[in-house]
Amino acid sequence: MLQSLRRHWPEYVIEAAGLGFFMIAACAFAVALEHPASPIREVLPAFPRRALMGLAMGATAVAIIYSPWGKRSGAHINPAVTWTFFRLGKIAGWDAVFYVLAQFTGGVAGVVIAVLALGALVSHPSVNYVATIPGPYGIPFAFAAEVAMAFVMMSMILLATNQPKLARFTGVFAGVLVFAFITLEAPISGMSINPARTFGSAFNAGLWTALWLYFVAPPLGMALAAEIYRRLSTSPPVRCAKLHHDNDERCIFRCGYAT
Repeated sequence: MLQSLRRHWPEYVIEAAGLGFFMIAACAFAVALEHPASPIREVLPAFPRRALMGLAMGATAVAIIYSPWGKRSGAHINPAVTWTFFRLGKIAGWDAVFYVLAQFTGGVAGVVIAVLALGALVSHPSVNYVATIPGPYGIPFAFAAEVAMAFVMMSMILLATNQPKLARFTGVFAGVLVFAFITLEAPISGMSINPARTFGSAFNAGLWTALWLYFVAPPLGMALAAEIYRRLSTSPPVRCAKLHHDNDERCIFRCGYAT
C-alpha cells in the first residue's frame, strides 16, 4: 500500500482533479443554462438546453482525456471504469483502491469549489448541485438506463482502445456518447454512469434519493460489457487501462504496450 502511494500518488491526484474539474464544469454550465436568471433559459426550450449541456460536458470529457494529466492517469475519473479494468487484470489492487478514493474526493471537492465560486446559484432548485435522481418514469427505468449507458460506454472503450486504428479516437468517442446520453437520457436517470459523480452532488446537496442505484447500475453495466468482450473469440486482448496511451507519459498499469 505505502509503496503504491509513494510511487503513484501523482496519478491519484490527477484522478481527483479530473473529476473535480468535470464537476465544476457541470455546475457552471447548469447555472448558465438552467438558472431562472439565465437569459439562455428564457429563449431556449428544455431540449435544446439539454443538448447544449450535453455538448459542453462531452467537450469537457474530451478535454480531460486528451490533457497531459489525462494522458498520464488514463482519465478514468469514474470508479466503475477503474473497477472494470481491475477485474480485467489491468490495475493493481492498491492502485484501484486509491483511484476510487481519489475520484470520490474529487467529485465532492469539485462541487464545493463550484459552490464557493457561484454561491447560491448552484443550490437553486433549478440547478440543485447537478444532482442525479430518477426521473418521472421511476427507479426501474432509471436503473435500466444507467446499466445500458454504462454497457455502451465500456463496450466502446474496450473496442476502441484495443484497435490500433481507433485507439487515439477513444476520447472523442467518449465525448460523443456523453453528449448523446445527456441530450437523450438525462430526464430518465439524470445521466450519471459514475458513482463518484453522483456522490459528489448528493453529498453537497444532502440529497440521497436512490443513491444505491448509481452505485450498482454503472459497475454492473460495465462489468457486463467486459464479460461479453472477454468471451468473444474475435476480441483483441485488453492492452492497458488508459483511455489514451499514444503519448510520452508514464503508465502505472499492467500494460500490454510495455513489450
